[in-house]
Amino acid sequence: MTSRCGFAAIVGAPNAGKSTLLNRLTGAKLSIVSPKAQTTRFRVLGILMRNGAQILLVDTPGIFKPRRKLDRAMVAAAWTGAKDADLVLFLVDAKAGLTPQVGEIAASLRERGGLVWLVFNKVDLVPPAALLPLIGKLNELATFAETFMVSANTGDGLDQFQDRLAAAMPEGPHLYPDDDLTDLPDRLLAAELVREQIFLQTQQEVPYACTVETENWQERKDGSVRVEATVYVARASHKAILIGERGARIREIGAKSRADLSRLLDRPVHLFLNVKERAGWDEEGARLRAIGLEDPPA
Repeated sequence: MTSRCGFAAIVGAPNAGKSTLLNRLTGAKLSIVSPKAQTTRFRVLGILMRNGAQILLVDTPGIFKPRRKLDRAMVAAAWTGAKDADLVLFLVDAKAGLTPQVGEIAASLRERGGLVWLVFNKVDLVPPAALLPLIGKLNELATFAETFMVSANTGDGLDQFQDRLAAAMPEGPHLYPDDDLTDLPDRLLAAELVREQIFLQTQQEVPYACTVETENWQERKDGSVRVEATVYVARASHKAILIGERGARIREIGAKSRADLSRLLDRPVHLFLNVKERAGWDEEGARLRAIGLEDPPA
């Protein structure tokens, strides 16, 4: 069998289901998911083996109009992921349809060129007849080599999709061991799982106004690991919300994050969280680099 390996970047508007698709295809929780938009902040690599091909799936941040330095870094990471890929998967929320954001991304993909597939997600929520006009409108905005209808939530349409992905990868040796799932460091995965719980357990602006950094990672003789992480927040009010009454909220965030990380690493985890106020962290290059982003162009 011919060896194949290539990069497939998943791009789209916020909340299109990019992280859910990555996790479903790899069978592991590599990219955090929440009902809120703009959850993913940096590129996440997921490694999928299919029919002898190694498909390097790149989950990118949602593309939106940036305001902060953090926002600009996220959007830059998304477009860099698309530029470096052998194939771009343009994921569109079938239920949301052709929003202004989707139209702008399609136009940008047309200008950039390259091989692009159109992938409609959440098709289980939309009558099939409603998809045909949507396909036509998007094909007026850009050229797509192939079109797929899938549901990352239910798995519908993903078998054929994975087979086509494997066949589309260029010939070449595998770049990672076949049993690897990602290239993300465990320290970064730990910080992301904590941030996911913050998204799930807090409301409004709090999740967007905080970041998480793993400060210490200590391997223990009994096979477990001690992890110390700091949650940086922009305001004192956010710190109070995260800590909760008598520390109840941060304990719950820590407990669920610890359980998720233990499952992912398949070993006991001792997780300790600290919350610090740091106004303007989202404009600091050091904070952005700590979460896997590069300083964006001015």
